[in-house]
Amino acid sequence: MSDRRAVFLDRDGTIIEDTGYVADPAAVRLLPGAAEAIARLNRAGLPAIVVTNQSGIARGLLDEAAYAAAARRLDELLAAAGARLDGDYHCPHHPDFTGPCECRKPGLLLYRNAAADHGLHLARSWWVGDRLRDVLPAERFNGRGLLIGEPGLNELSTSAAGRFPVVRDLATAVDIILH
Repeated sequence: MSDRRAVFLDRDGTIIEDTGYVADPAAVRLLPGAAEAIARLNRAGLPAIVVTNQSGIARGLLDEAAYAAAARRLDELLAAAGARLDGDYHCPHHPDFTGPCECRKPGLLLYRNAAADHGLHLARSWWVGDRLRDVLPAERFNGRGLLIGEPGLNELSTSAAGRFPVVRDLATAVDIILH
């Protein structure tokens, strides 16, 4: 088994503005500091891998081509800032429309696929996102998770959120990961 660790990042609300179901690449807007934070992970040799639920596909609000176009736009914006993602994994399902699946976060399938594809040690890895479902897999793999948000707001105020440190943004999360 490899000892290579990675940082698993949620997309919407973590790297880009969460504007709902992103079907138009022009709607992809980086959050402040996100590109530089990812560039720091790149320079440190830590794979930055997106894992995202995209239920808009199951709902018929966008299709795989629209998701791919938005992903390409994100890649372009990051590249312009000297950053890159090492992988992009998405779940196109929603239990109300497509039934249960193993890939919808906090499911583990996409992380296992990423680990196999990139030779990663999941217990040495980090999970960063703005919702509990983004970081809960860290517990299952004995990794570490960081929630982005303001303590006391929305689901971050639940008792379950106490299991993960809450930070204000991706840049702060990367500070913790690198130090």
